[in-house]
Amino acid sequence: MTPPDASPTDDRSGSDAAFTPDPRVRCARPGEAEVLARIQQHLREPSPDLLEYGLAVDALRVSVDTAGAPVGYLLPVDGEDAIHLAEMAVLPESRREGRARGLMETVLTETTGPVTLLVAPKNDAARALYDDLGFEVVDRRPDAYAEGNGDALCYRLER
Repeated sequence: MTPPDASPTDDRSGSDAAFTPDPRVRCARPGEAEVLARIQQHLREPSPDLLEYGLAVDALRVSVDTAGAPVGYLLPVDGEDAIHLAEMAVLPESRREGRARGLMETVLTETTGPVTLLVAPKNDAARALYDDLGFEVVDRRPDAYAEGNGDALCYRLER
């Protein structure tokens, strides 16, 4: 979903990029750990410890359905020189509804400074979203995923 005042080719890079929080996004609640763990199983390499950490430090943001139940989440963590978006997952039946964009834009309104993330080179939908939000590929990490699952592209957004 492109904001009404932006064209599909809108350059959102730089510190004055305008991101819009999604009203469907809120902080995760400790009682949602079980449903978030089910959502996490849709990731290529789920990390239950990372999910537990995100809940413990109140870092997880969730996208909720009309009943208020989480259908996706994004976990930003403090990195060495940037906020790192460690995990993002959306239930298959809730994809193509702007959920990932909503999570990303909400978190980007809550953070300052650079933001990084890793993505599989073949994940075209995710890469298109990150490109549209102004992220740029800054590195390729060979064998970044365990068990020979392949390389990762490192994206970075300077803000």
